Amino acid sequence: MADYKFQGWMGKDKNSAEGHLEHEEYEPKAFEETDVDIKISHCGICGSDLHTLRSGWGATMYPCVVGHEIVGEAVRVGSAVTHVKTGDRVGVGAQSASCLRPDCDECENNNEQYCPHMVGTYNGRHANGGKSYGGYADYTRVPGHFVIQLSDISLPSEILAPMLCGGVTLYSPLVRNGCGPGKRVGIIGLGGLGHFGVLFARALGAERVVAISRKAGKRADALKMGADSYIATDDDADWASANANSLDLVISTISTPKMPLSGYLGLLRRHGQFIQVGAPEDVLPPVSAFSLIGMGVTMGGSMIGSPKEIREMVELADKKDVRSWVNLYPLTQVNQALVDFEAGKPRYRLVLVNEKHAELPAQ
Repeated sequence: MADYKFQGWMGKDKNSAEGHLEHEEYEPKAFEETDVDIKISHCGICGSDLHTLRSGWGATMYPCVVGHEIVGEAVRVGSAVTHVKTGDRVGVGAQSASCLRPDCDECENNNEQYCPHMVGTYNGRHANGGKSYGGYADYTRVPGHFVIQLSDISLPSEILAPMLCGGVTLYSPLVRNGCGPGKRVGIIGLGGLGHFGVLFARALGAERVVAISRKAGKRADALKMGADSYIATDDDADWASANANSLDLVISTISTPKMPLSGYLGLLRRHGQFIQVGAPEDVLPPVSAFSLIGMGVTMGGSMIGSPKEIREMVELADKKDVRSWVNLYPLTQVNQALVDFEAGKPRYRLVLVNEKHAELPAQ
């Protein structure tokens, strides 16, 4: 029997998103030899956590422990897990299971996040009937296929944690859509997701990186992150016409249906690509067909990233010294952290440090 308890900060209803989580024990999925138990030291706060706590994307299975940017130590490793051993530093992103069947086209081709049987790291149901619980907790239990080896990565855990969902959500569409030398890339929304877009577009060698936000207040930050230029859509007169046909790839992190979508599409050059990664609780704005066919542009979406992509991303981050911009909170102050997150205070990701298992660095 394990000598540790599974306990964490529970959301019990929609009001929990307003900073009303309660600390309780819970029962994880039954342990299988394909699983890994992790002693959690760090967990990033993601916008998905708030959407889930308030049932914004559909009914949440309360009680729910959210958090899917997890870093910690493997403390129990099933016999079928070969890439991780007890004592290793490991991480988990937004996905904790898929079918992994050899006849599943998605799982067999490193697209596990698109498997019809995808299970989220929290608010999901595993094949053995157990619920998935996330990282606002002391320990978590995760199928080993989705546990990322981090022991050989030199970056600090508080820097790595937000990359495991937020980072790969931008890294994946950048790589899959050809970001690199010769590509001019725009990142819409300089928030928790968007700042990763700027950081990784630069690390991948894009010819030009343009940060796009509503107000001019984040311009200096964007340039410090590696952007070549900045567009403030509320403040820059004629921003759409002044920058028309200038970008090959635009990735939108915006989670609001009020985005000026036609203007964004107009930024694209011939056969350019617009990829949506932000997930509004409402619908996207309507778009005229001529916004697409006029320059032959394509519009698509992308969701998180596969375990293979997460591992490639952290290797690149380590090599290029890509560092998340983070604000740190003790896990015991998670309710205040949620309130501050909703108020837009992060610059640019909030990370919870479990002081039972890690020291809170000076900020």
